[in-house]
Order: sequence, then C-alpha cells, then structure tokens
Amino acid sequence: MNERNEWSAEWLPIDDAVYLDIAAHAVMPRVAAAAAESSIEANRFPHHLDDANFFDVPNALRSSIATLIGGRAHEVALTTGASTGLQAIAQHLDWRRGDGIVIAGGDFPLHHAVWKPMEARAGAQLTVVAPRDGVIAADDVIGAITSRTRVVSLSHARFDSGALLDAARIAAACRASGAWFVLDASQSCGGVPIDVHELGADALVSAGYKWLLGPYGTGFLWVKDARLDELLPGPFYWTAQDTSDFASLRFDGPEPSRDAKRWDAAESAMQLNLNLAAFRASVDLVVRIGPENVLRHGRYLIDTLFDRLPSQCAPASPLDPGQRAAFGSFTAGSPQATEALYRRLRAANFIASLRQGTIRIAPHLFNSVEQIGLLVDELHRSVA
Repeated sequence: MNERNEWSAEWLPIDDAVYLDIAAHAVMPRVAAAAAESSIEANRFPHHLDDANFFDVPNALRSSIATLIGGRAHEVALTTGASTGLQAIAQHLDWRRGDGIVIAGGDFPLHHAVWKPMEARAGAQLTVVAPRDGVIAADDVIGAITSRTRVVSLSHARFDSGALLDAARIAAACRASGAWFVLDASQSCGGVPIDVHELGADALVSAGYKWLLGPYGTGFLWVKDARLDELLPGPFYWTAQDTSDFASLRFDGPEPSRDAKRWDAAESAMQLNLNLAAFRASVDLVVRIGPENVLRHGRYLIDTLFDRLPSQCAPASPLDPGQRAAFGSFTAGSPQATEALYRRLRAANFIASLRQGTIRIAPHLFNSVEQIGLLVDELHRSVA
C-alpha cells in the first residue's frame, strides 16, 4: 500500500504535529471549511438567500446520511451530537414501571448518562453488562435481555479499543423480545461501512465531528420507519412540519411531521447555520470517499503499528482486524507507564488520546505509513 493515498489532498497539511486522533475530533477537510466560509458570507449578506434555504441544506444532508447508512432520508433527524439523539429516544418512549434497559460497562458514558436517570424518572431498571478484556460479548448481552427489556443501548465500536460489536446477533435477540436495539455509531459511522438493516438496529445515533469529519456540535439520529409511530409526541422545531416549502408552513396550530425530522435540533436548518453547512459538505465527502477505504487504510496502519511495537508495549485492541474499526489502542504495561508514555508522545507532538488506561491511535486518510514509522521510532526511544 502506498504511503499516501489519492484522498490525502482533501485536507490542509498539518506541519506542527502528527495528528492521530480522529476518534476524538475530526480534522475539517477543505470542502467543509469552504462551506463554512460560504455560510459566513451568507450571514454577511443574508438578503442573497431565499426561503428555500430553510429546507434545501437539511434535506440534502438527510439524503447523504441515509445513503451512508443504508436508511431513508425521512428516517433521519439532524442533532447536535449522539447524546441529543439518544435523549430523544429516552424522552419519547412510553415507559412502564419495571421496563428494563441494558447497557455495557466501560462503554462511552453517554449510555449511562441518558439511561440511568430513567430509573428515578420512569421506574426503569438498568442492567450493566460487564466487558470481558475490554470487549462486550454478544452472549453476555443476550443473557441480560428479558421479557421486560425495553431498550438495549450499546456502541457499535468501542471508543477505547475500536472493538466491533456483534450487532446482528444482539439484534435478533432484541427482535425476539420486542426490545429497542439502539446503537451509538460515533466511532464507526464514516470509518466503517454501515447498513442499519444488516445491523438490525431500531435506532442509530452518531456524533458528526469524528469519522463524519464535521465540526463540533453536529450529529444525527436515525429511527427505523416501523418504529417511528411508537414514540410519543413532544416539542418540535417549528420547521419540522410536513412540508419543504416555507410558504406552506403553518404558524397557527402547526403539526409535526411523522418523519424523524420532528426531532431535529432547534435552529438546525438553513445555509446560515455554519455547522450545518460544513457538516453537509463533510458528509458528502465521506460518501464520495467511501467508508470502506477509510477502514482499509486505518486497519493497515494499525496493523503496521502493532507489528512494530516495542516489547514493552502490547495491543489493547483485537488483533484480528476484522473485529475492530479503523483505529486501535495499546498499553505500555502498567497504567502509570502507559500514561507516562502518552505524555512523552504528546511532548513530541504525536497527537493521540489516553482512554481507559490505553493509548488510542486513530488515523485517517491524511496519515501515512511514514508517520506510523515515526511514531514507532518515538515509542522505541521513549521506552528505552
């Protein structure tokens, strides 16, 4: 594989560091930055826009997201992040006392933050499935599902190790019990090919500022059409009516659309929203690139890293690349040694993340084998 690839020119070069932290925050591509600048210009001269902008940008973004995940545009709501989408599900389900919720221990904290309060609010019962060596076993999740389980909420890819969930098996168990199967795809969407129907999800949430390459404060919620009518009515953004024509909007007694857009984050529409304009451009780029190319490149770089780690270090992600997303992590033995090594890497301008006692390396298409080689050289110097 070539050290650089045909897509690397989509980003401005980073000259003062080796950035290996897409799992924390994206590096905005040129097209997204240009879209944000165009939005700034539109804000300077708003009289150049017409009312169609209330709908054109969000509708185009919905279509691109649907293409990316194998869903349909009317099933997509535009949010400010994964938490916003998960909160919408929690707040609009018709809860019954004793309903069960299953999440995973050590998973990204949004699952706990959203579902734990439902115990006090709705009388739900939260079950936390313990990981095995940092991996959530499908058998353990399935064993926790009962006839009272209402929601199973898990990450498609672990935020620390990149380990992929055996989603299809869990989805089958959820269907058998009638439970909602909700996936957080923040660490996979854009970096792993996704088909929501193959995964068997009922709802999927994602941040937009990681593998979707958008700015902070972006994301989406997807809800399977067959589940839309199970969610209770609630407050909605005033443009989320059953129309894409400003002239047809009702200002007296408006009714929300049946579509998922009734959960759009407020003020999410229009070219005047800098975040939305940039997010639309970044998602379009992700669709053009193809998540399969991001995954192939990322796995290759992580395999190269794992093969050349110094003896004092060990992978903390699945060694089988088919069981992990486009990133991976490793340790330097003890938590103290790992943190010390992480600090040395940061001081040498290798930008990664310290997560759950591991050093997480999350490359993208602008990263090269040469950069992984530089990282390996620094690792050997640091542990010597």
